[in-house]
Amino acid sequence: MRSKVNTRLREIASKPMGDDSYGLEAPVSVIRGVGDKQGAHLIKLGVHKIKDLLYLFPRRYDDYSKLKTINQLQYGEEVTILARVVSIDAFQTKKGKRLVEAVVSDTTGALRLLWMNQDWHVRFLKKDLFISVSGKIDTYLGRPVIWYPDYEPIDKQQLHTNRIVPVYPLTAKITQRWLRRTQFNTVRYWAPRVNDFLPNQLREEAQLLKTNDALLQVHFPENNEALKAAQRRFAFDELFLLQIGVLQQKQQWQQLVGHPYTVTDEWVAKRVAALPYELTSAQKRSLDEIRADIAKDHPMNRLLQGDVGSGKTIVAVMGMAMVIESGAQAALMAPTSILAEQHYQTIRRLLTHGTAEHPAFLKEGQVRLLTGDTGQAERGEIFTGLESGYVKLLIGTHALIEDPVTFKNLQMVVVDEQHRFGVSQRAALRNKGDNPHLLVMTATPIPRSLQFTIFGDLDVSIMDEMPAGRLPVTTMIVYPTERERVYQTIRKQVEEGYQAFIIYPLVEAGENDEVKAAVDEQVRLQEEIFPDLKVGLVHGRLKAAEKDAVMLAFRARQFDILVSTSVVEVGVDIPNATIMVIEGANHFGLSQLHQFRGRVGRGDAQSLCFLIPDNESAVENRRLQVMTETNDGFRLAEVDLEERGPGDFLGTRQAGAIDLKMASLADTVLIKQTRELATKLLGKDPDLNLEENQDLKIAVAAFWPQSDGAGDVS
Repeated sequence: MRSKVNTRLREIASKPMGDDSYGLEAPVSVIRGVGDKQGAHLIKLGVHKIKDLLYLFPRRYDDYSKLKTINQLQYGEEVTILARVVSIDAFQTKKGKRLVEAVVSDTTGALRLLWMNQDWHVRFLKKDLFISVSGKIDTYLGRPVIWYPDYEPIDKQQLHTNRIVPVYPLTAKITQRWLRRTQFNTVRYWAPRVNDFLPNQLREEAQLLKTNDALLQVHFPENNEALKAAQRRFAFDELFLLQIGVLQQKQQWQQLVGHPYTVTDEWVAKRVAALPYELTSAQKRSLDEIRADIAKDHPMNRLLQGDVGSGKTIVAVMGMAMVIESGAQAALMAPTSILAEQHYQTIRRLLTHGTAEHPAFLKEGQVRLLTGDTGQAERGEIFTGLESGYVKLLIGTHALIEDPVTFKNLQMVVVDEQHRFGVSQRAALRNKGDNPHLLVMTATPIPRSLQFTIFGDLDVSIMDEMPAGRLPVTTMIVYPTERERVYQTIRKQVEEGYQAFIIYPLVEAGENDEVKAAVDEQVRLQEEIFPDLKVGLVHGRLKAAEKDAVMLAFRARQFDILVSTSVVEVGVDIPNATIMVIEGANHFGLSQLHQFRGRVGRGDAQSLCFLIPDNESAVENRRLQVMTETNDGFRLAEVDLEERGPGDFLGTRQAGAIDLKMASLADTVLIKQTRELATKLLGKDPDLNLEENQDLKIAVAAFWPQSDGAGDVS
């Protein structure tokens, strides 16, 4: 599927000049040499109109710009030579295949060109024809050759040889040579007719190519410097529009009128003293930031991010308590019933259980839980309590956003694991109140580059410190042949009263024969490896109630070992589990591996994490090596972003803004530049109403269509 960002940039660029007012919008089939037949094939590449073809960027480039003579050629290098065809012939190999062989020569030597089962080259390569040949030097029967080279007569425009050659994504019935020639004709004519949406002054300040020049150079670059300049222009466009969008969303949020809530230093000190443990400095800092936010007359819009076990929940509880202290209500939405129930038990214990020295903050019944499993009678009690204002804090799943749920005065919303919810779900919960304060939490550490782009509309609190006494999980890579040693460790831990997780990449065998599957492995483990222990099974194909039942049974120690797929990635708190085994570990990203590891090490005992790749060669996998080197989720997040891109961090959040074609969210220099220029421009023209910013305003609207959540900062 083509990038949504790319689609938007095509829309932006479609404002034409001169008499071609409809040209860029015309079907690609009107281009000479395309027609309806090839046009239908191009649709599979996301190309419907002429402008789509302009923004079908090469996926890579072959640099054939450096000419060499035949006597200079070395094995393995990609080269271009100019030579004369000495002979061309086709013959049968001993294995029954047709081999086409052309011998070419310059003044320094001769070279063979080879093709298998491509007799048509005999019709094109004639004796004494001078050609430009490009390809990779290989050997065949002890002699240097080029297999399947590109070649062109020297008297023609050279698109396939003797230059930096673009290599495009292809589909069935579309050849590289045909698409390259079509692109050359299209770009040469239409690039000058594409509108540049950046104001001239900004483009000059950022030292960027014009869009017209960038299109020409990104498709058929004159040299490497021109190619880099063109790529930088389109990367800048993506990041700049991203920055403008999130900064405008932040401005819009700050213009909303909220309800300020203040508490005294004495109140904070008293509530903190009532907690069963000492807060870390990171928790205190984050709490101070939340306290300052909710004291303002516009609603808080803050992201609370911290590693697994860093204590985000207690900070959120303290923030909600500040609002509740003034008579308002709060709500916490979690992605699963078991996580909601987990929060409910923790928060109810903190707020409704007190001592003589520290009386309970709320009465029993003022903290309630609402999930899909909540019975009708209890639902009625909750709804009545919410409408009257007696229920001060409601915890639950997406059931919180259903129509019967009506608050008397909802003034703070907390969304846990916020990337698991869609924009509309978060907005629906926020709309239950009157511009309530919003706090979103995630246990996935988010790299700074994402904080300044995708999450740029949010203020960020970082929990980068673990509570005192928590032991880091020891992580080891284990060869598949050493699996028995892992099983012995599990058995020993179970004998000491602890529990273990074993994670598999797939649910059932057959999806990928090389990867172990949870269903079959649970049977094998129960019958052959641990017949005297209780081995449970949970996976994503179970219904939500079934998954919750298994997890609750595991937490109640009804199972010694839990076999699972990635369904346990987020939020499950099993303090008694000390072993995490991840089979097929090379199939998971770093963020997933770190989340799995975070399921253990929550109690007082030393915990272990075993990473078992599919085969011995995968033991050298970089992600696995990094996992053994650090427990720092922020460091792992940076590495994961470099390797896999931002999708893993964002889920459904503003999905159209995460599939960047040219820009890299690891390019901190360009991110900083676009952030500064966007801030500067909006400081002068917040709504982009000045005449010189009208094209940019249209571009931003196209880049952030309302259907993707423009203006929605939930």
